[in-house]
Amino acid sequence: MGKPVLDAVAVSAHDIERAKVFYTLLGFDFEGEGAFVSEDHVEPVRDDGAPRLMIDSAALMEKLTGEAPRAPNHASFAMLCDSPADVDAHAAAIAAAGFTVLVAPWDAFWGQRYATVMDADGYRVDLFAPL
Repeated sequence: MGKPVLDAVAVSAHDIERAKVFYTLLGFDFEGEGAFVSEDHVEPVRDDGAPRLMIDSAALMEKLTGEAPRAPNHASFAMLCDSPADVDAHAAAIAAAGFTVLVAPWDAFWGQRYATVMDADGYRVDLFAPL
């Protein structure tokens, strides 16, 4: 039996266009070749070997699951940045675009520059880089 591989991370959004703005600020490309964009589901260009980011409309998820989606307050995913300065720059760009920075960039005791940001639907994304 083969080992399963992480293929995708999924979030839902009440406003797909607003979600695309947020995730574009983190470097995702929704316009390039290989991106999938529909009214209820979008996926940015996927780098070779990288997991997919899937964004489904909240309406579609409610139809599929029978209940309104709720963003988790205990789960997130993390984005490795090129440098500590990039962590700061991404957090600043997200704040300037009107999104929430939950935890401002700081030098964590485990040796990383770390920040936590939140998309418009409440999904948390950690930004980090080795110090």
